[in-house]
Amino acid sequence: MNFAIFPVDKGAHIGEYVSKVISYIKESGVTYQLTPMGTIIEADTVPEVLAVVEKAYEILDPISERVYCVMNMDYNKKKSGLIKSKINSIESRIGEVNT
Repeated sequence: MNFAIFPVDKGAHIGEYVSKVISYIKESGVTYQLTPMGTIIEADTVPEVLAVVEKAYEILDPISERVYCVMNMDYNKKKSGLIKSKINSIESRIGEVNT
């Protein structure tokens, strides 16, 4: 799942708030990759990734009157480690990419 969640009522500089969510994700044990526009997380089941999003909301809810969240998901029951394997697939064709 790729998702972004942040408060929209805290002005242009929201790193202080987003870092609270990323800190939780880092400590949660799920595989993740931070990007400039969101965070990619990988877990074995849909409920596991949705639980991460729910906790992210719970982190931001007490400090914000308005929380924005967008997410998209690719669920494959038969594969894991897709974050790394998808990058490897591209790199095998064109060489190292900036990750």
